[in-house]
Amino acid sequence: RKVLNKYYPPDFDPTLLPRNRKPRDRQIEVRIMIPFTLCCSTCKEFSYRGKKFNSKKEIAQDVTYLGIHIHRFFIKCPRCASEIVFRTDPEHADYVLEHGATRNYEVWND
Repeated sequence: RKVLNKYYPPDFDPTLLPRNRKPRDRQIEVRIMIPFTLCCSTCKEFSYRGKKFNSKKEIAQDVTYLGIHIHRFFIKCPRCASEIVFRTDPEHADYVLEHGATRNYEVWND
């Protein structure tokens, strides 16, 4: 049976409850579509733009652009499971590939 009201004893003090504080540098699991075509530097496997990946997202520490947080994404190559890392670049409205792969040439990007 669904209970709408809960009983609180008269000596209950909500300030004594432990608070769950989440660290700022934690990684969150998200499902993303990669925003550009890339080639893994380990096995030379191509992953095309729009392919979905389970990734870990974190906010880059001590790096902002005009007060905008920069997010870093960690994905794994579907063939060899090596780590590929890229981050947002709000200054150029784009993404920057940090390591693990090379970005392919795109006509609309030049």
